[in-house]
Amino acid sequence: MNPRSLRRRAAVVVAALTAGAALTATQAQATPTRDVLTPATKFYVDPHSKAAKQALADFGNGDIDNAVNMAKLAGWPQAEWFTEGTPDEVRGKVGELVHRARAVGRTPVLVAYNVPGRDCTQYSSGGAASSAAYRQWIDAFAAGIGTSKAVVVVEPDGTALLPKDCGPTTDPTGELTAARIADLAYAVKTLKAKPRTVVYLDAGNVQWRPVGEMAQRLLDAGVRDSDGFALNVSNTHPTDHNARYGTWIAKCMWYATEGPEEARGHAERCAGQYYSAAAPNDGTPGNAVSSTDPTTWRWTDAWYDQNVGTPPADGLGHFVIDTSRNGLGAWTPEPGKYTGDPEVWCNAPGRGLGPRPTADTGVPLVDAYLWIKIPGESDGSCTRNTGGTIDPEYGVVDPPAGTWWPDQAHALARNAAPRLTFNR
Repeated sequence: MNPRSLRRRAAVVVAALTAGAALTATQAQATPTRDVLTPATKFYVDPHSKAAKQALADFGNGDIDNAVNMAKLAGWPQAEWFTEGTPDEVRGKVGELVHRARAVGRTPVLVAYNVPGRDCTQYSSGGAASSAAYRQWIDAFAAGIGTSKAVVVVEPDGTALLPKDCGPTTDPTGELTAARIADLAYAVKTLKAKPRTVVYLDAGNVQWRPVGEMAQRLLDAGVRDSDGFALNVSNTHPTDHNARYGTWIAKCMWYATEGPEEARGHAERCAGQYYSAAAPNDGTPGNAVSSTDPTTWRWTDAWYDQNVGTPPADGLGHFVIDTSRNGLGAWTPEPGKYTGDPEVWCNAPGRGLGPRPTADTGVPLVDAYLWIKIPGESDGSCTRNTGGTIDPEYGVVDPPAGTWWPDQAHALARNAAPRLTFNR
């Protein structure tokens, strides 16, 4: 690269980061005055994000290509996770974030991630010490928001990974699972009581719980007191696959609560990504519903056409989709490479950023595409169940969950689909 080109690219990095640090009311003019999420909603960009700091570090190291990509990444809104702390601490940190966002007329995206027994003691284990402690923490979280605008995603994996799912000895009486459901319902209701807060309860992803099971879990956990649910958090499944899944969940919840009398309370009857009663299921290729073959999902759509029809527009739940790492879709390891669980969700290699964050999706029921998982943060020290400490996909010990990983951030930006651009 010649000196003139190098100087030009360096200037691009500096200009982009300067612009990101000076989000002004000029940009805020498009912010809606209504206290709900609309296609015109603009999300808050942290000018001091990890990506912004990485851009400066790369620039200082003379790595201009990665510096430019990190400057681009830093210009797009990402969620802020709250995972610990005393009630006073979380109140202060949440309050500080919503204050910064309000000052520039933007809406911040926050993640509440502190439920007791979080992540089944796996890579992201932790959470509050008890239900009582959690509820005090949620009260403080809501108090920090106050009357400011905010979007809150409640407890990633909280409904999809209940204590009863953690193993046969974790919750033999069901007491912990009942407490989890009650805690989630409390969080949803408490946060939604704030006048300008939009709340989405996490619901896993398209390759996890069957539609009927997830619909019932959401209903049990108080989703009807929220604005909807969130999908694909920290995962890589394609946006359109999650949109289909979310639409089925929304229709299933309507079917089980507002549908025919004989359907009330029977979400388990709903078709989903694994099975549809409308399919012949006679073994002929394409007739049995497969979660990994969307061409077979026509049978699931057919079941909803036959049994749900067209509910009232305001009768279906809405949802948001995390697109922070799904630009190239899900990762599939080479056949036979791993004898155990390859942990396809964990620091999936070769992935890229997906659709940019926006509340203008053009897709019915999808309120927003969001970067909920912070691009560049590790999922944990994945081992692909090989028995060692090294992640064989990277040849290193992956950083602990939530730790910034420059190599991963660089790869996600480099592989972005659509191609990563500056946020204009």
